[in-house]
Amino acid sequence: MAVARVTEIIASSAKGFDDAVRVGMRRATKTLKKVKGAWIKDQSVVVDAKGKITEYRVKLKVTFVLTD
Repeated sequence: MAVARVTEIIASSAKGFDDAVRVGMRRATKTLKKVKGAWIKDQSVVVDAKGKITEYRVKLKVTFVLTD
């Protein structure tokens, strides 16, 4: 029987939400072992004074299995 844990991470990208998810998952798998999945809890953007989107941000809930 496996026991899993969920941790929340925030990732960002200047390219878009999809890229922010890729960046976050790439970084999460460097530290967390046995990552089994993730879901997007929240999305947001940063805009400059002219209203242009400068950054896309995602909050991810990452699920990984605990090891002995």
